[in-house]
Amino acid sequence: MSLRRDFIKIPLAIAAAAALGLTGLPSIAQQVQLLNVSYDPTRELYVELNQAFAKYWKGKTGQDIAIKQSHGGSGKQARSVIDGLQADVVTLALGGDIDALATHGGWVAKDWQKRLPQNAAPYTSTIVLVVRQGNPKGIRDWDDLVKPGVSVITPNPKTSGGARWNYLAAWEYGKRKFGSEAKAKEFVAKLYANVPVLDTGARGSSITFAQRNQGDVFISWENEAYLLEKEFGSKVDVVYPSLSILAEPPVAVVDRNVERKGTRAVAEEYLKYLYTEEGQDIIGKNFYRPAVSQKAQAKYAKQFPKLNLFTIDQAFGGWSQADREHFADGGSFDQIYTRRMGSR
Repeated sequence: MSLRRDFIKIPLAIAAAAALGLTGLPSIAQQVQLLNVSYDPTRELYVELNQAFAKYWKGKTGQDIAIKQSHGGSGKQARSVIDGLQADVVTLALGGDIDALATHGGWVAKDWQKRLPQNAAPYTSTIVLVVRQGNPKGIRDWDDLVKPGVSVITPNPKTSGGARWNYLAAWEYGKRKFGSEAKAKEFVAKLYANVPVLDTGARGSSITFAQRNQGDVFISWENEAYLLEKEFGSKVDVVYPSLSILAEPPVAVVDRNVERKGTRAVAEEYLKYLYTEEGQDIIGKNFYRPAVSQKAQAKYAKQFPKLNLFTIDQAFGGWSQADREHFADGGSFDQIYTRRMGSR
């Protein structure tokens, strides 16, 4: 597996010659193309999903399809679509980033989350800790990350969806352990005082930790942690904290773009494919937690420990409130980071 930052293009066969005769689909004389704008750690997942969907689509319609992938920090990816990146679908790290597409230009419908099962989240994940082999710093839980001499790698919450999940998981831990929002803020401030660099996305932080050998602990998506363990198994260990957050990365069709490009039918089918038995199996195989298939959930149960998880709605009143209080300009992260930079 490669951890390169890149823009992956998956070309398939040249299109066949007859018309499909299906409403909303381009003619079979044209090879249909889709662009999936996603967040950082999903590269490997969508390489496999795209290949499987292309085979499925070919069998169903006789039409070939080319699927391009774009990856980066989730918030940065959402901004790229708002600024004109011609995504047919977005598969981002958090609902707030897709909400931004609805409120800034009407790129997606306001009811996007009601169009697919499980609030349009075909898979879930959580946040774990990745440490050096043998765990030399003895890191067992969130409070170990604020100790003097512990270097923490995590991306920038202003650009990365994964970083926001990380931030909120740490915040809720601090709130529950120390008893108040003010104490939670102090706790998170101490944690970020131990962060030497903020990459723009989760994959960048993964590279910083695993390939550049910076930091003692990497706050990571669960699936990214498994990928690191798979590639660098002799160098890293995965630690599950006592409390973490249920991450529900959502997906949506970019309505304005698919209407203009004539790709709505195939884009909708592409996202629905994520909920099929085959799609759910590929999701589990790539270390995401299948959201709907009991068969896939049972098959991959052993690789996913049962955890004490809370949801964004339970702890923070949903993404709109969390964004406003923590990640908007002047929110808690800005206050913490501005104070940190000013103390240097």
